Amino acid sequence: MSSDSDHQCPVDGAIDQQEMIPSKKNAVLVDGVVLNGPTTDAKAGEKFVEEACRLIMEEVVLKATDVNEKVCEWRPPEQLKQLLDLEMRDSGEPPHRLLELCRDVIRYSVKTNHPRFFNQLYAGLDYYSLVARFMTEALNPSVYTYEVSPVFLLVEEAVLKKMIEFIGWKEGDGIFNPGGSVSNMYAMNLARYKYCPDIKEKGLSGLPRLILFTSAECHYSMKKAASFLGIGTENVCFVETDGRGKMIPEELEKQVWQARKEGAAPFLVCATSGTTVLGAFDPLDEIADICERHGLWLHVDASWGGSALMSRKHRKLLHGIHRADSVAWNPHKMLMAGIQCCALLVKDKSDLLKKCYCAKASYLFQQDKFYDVSYDTGDKSIQCSRRPDAFKFWMTWKALGTSGLEERVNRALALSRYLVDEIKKREGFKLLLEPEYANICFWYIPPSLREMKEGPEFWAKLNLVAPAIKERMMKKGSLMLGYQPHRGKVNFFRQVVISPQVSREDMDFLLDEIDLLGKDM
Repeated sequence: MSSDSDHQCPVDGAIDQQEMIPSKKNAVLVDGVVLNGPTTDAKAGEKFVEEACRLIMEEVVLKATDVNEKVCEWRPPEQLKQLLDLEMRDSGEPPHRLLELCRDVIRYSVKTNHPRFFNQLYAGLDYYSLVARFMTEALNPSVYTYEVSPVFLLVEEAVLKKMIEFIGWKEGDGIFNPGGSVSNMYAMNLARYKYCPDIKEKGLSGLPRLILFTSAECHYSMKKAASFLGIGTENVCFVETDGRGKMIPEELEKQVWQARKEGAAPFLVCATSGTTVLGAFDPLDEIADICERHGLWLHVDASWGGSALMSRKHRKLLHGIHRADSVAWNPHKMLMAGIQCCALLVKDKSDLLKKCYCAKASYLFQQDKFYDVSYDTGDKSIQCSRRPDAFKFWMTWKALGTSGLEERVNRALALSRYLVDEIKKREGFKLLLEPEYANICFWYIPPSLREMKEGPEFWAKLNLVAPAIKERMMKKGSLMLGYQPHRGKVNFFRQVVISPQVSREDMDFLLDEIDLLGKDM
C-alpha cells in the first residue's frame, strides 16, 4: 500500500520529470515538410561550440593579450576580401571549415585587448566581464519583462542604484542603452518632453523654436541627436571653450539670453565630463547655477569621464555632477565592462522615463500578471529587445569590488602621468597641453623639423607626420594609436591609457616606437 506522500502534488514549481519527456509519435507531413522531432544535430553543435571556445581561449584570451604578439595583422580591404571566404552559399559548410574561418576572423581582427592598443576610449580584457558576455550570449535573454529576464532585470536595478549613489543622488532612475550616443539622445528627448509633455501626442507642429546649448568640444552625437529628434542642428548652440577645452560659463549665459531675445525657447544644456579628444571636464557647478536661473535641464555627458567617480582621488573632476538632471556614463570605457555597457541615469523619480517612452504594448506589458509588474521595465526604453548589458558591469564589480574599480582608475591616471613626464624629457616630443585625465595629446617632431621655425611651412609638414607614422605602425602591427587635427591644431597623437594590462614598459615602448618609425621623415 502506498503512503499519502506518494501522491502529493508538486509544490514550489516542482515538476515530475516524466511529464516533461515527450512521447514518441509518428511523423507528420505538412506542406511537404516532415515534422518529427528536432532537426538540429545537437551533438555536432555541442562539439563545435566546445572547439570554438577552445580556439577563442587560445587565440584571443591568451595569445591576443601577449605583448609579444601583433596588435593587428594589417591587410588592405581588397586583399582581405580574398583572404577571407566571405561568400554565403546554398549549402552549409562543415565544422572544420567553420573553425578555419573563425581562426581567420581572429587573425585579421584588431586585438583591442592587446596592451599596446591605445586607439580608442576603450581597451583591454576584463575576464569577469568576458564570462558574463559568454553567459548572456548563450542564454540569449531580452531585458524587457521580469518573466523572461528575472535575474538580469534585478541585476540592472542593483547596478543603476549603485551608480546613482556615486553621482550623489539620493534616488533616481535609469536604463542601459546601446551606446553613449543613444544615452545623449534619450536625455535630449527627455528634457524636451519635460519642457513640453504634449509633444509625445501632438508632435513638433505646435512647438516654438527649441534651442539647446553644449560645449564646442562636445561629442558629435549631440548634433546627430538634434537631427534625429527634429530639433535641427542649427538649433544646437555651441558654447566657446577655454584653452583647456572647458565650456566657459559666461559665454553660456550670454547665449541663453541671446536665444531668449530672439524669441527662441532654450530647454537644455549639455555639459561634458571628459571630452573625446582633450579629456576636458566642464565646470559643472557654475553651469548648474545658470541652468537653475533659467529653468534649463542639465545633462552631463560623462560617457568617458564618469568612471572617475569611482576614485576618491579623482572624483573632484566631476564636482557638481549631483546637480545634473541626467547623466550618461559608459562603464565599457575606463572600467572595461565590455562593449557595449552604457547607462543613462536620471535624477527624476516620478517615472518620467516611462511617461516619455512608454507605448503600453498589451501583448508584453500586461497589467494583470501574477507578479509585481513594476519590474517590467522595458517600457522605459525606445527599444523592444534589449541586451542585459548591466550584467557585465555587475560581474566585474562583484569580482573586483569598489576598491578594485577605484584602483583601475587610479592606475590608469598614474600611468598617464608617467607618460606625460617622459614626453617632457624626450627630444622631439611636444605636449599640446597638460592633461587632467587619461587623454595625452602630443606631437612627434622628426629630426628634419627640429631646427625649423614654427611657421606655416613647419605646421604644414608636421601635419603629415602623425598619419605617416600611423600607417607604419599599423602595417608593422606593433601598436595602435589615434591621431587627429583639432580646432586649428595640425595632426597630433592622442594616447589613452585604460587597461590594467598596460605597464610602464608599454609607455616607454610607445615613445621609442614612434621615434623609431618617424626619425627618418
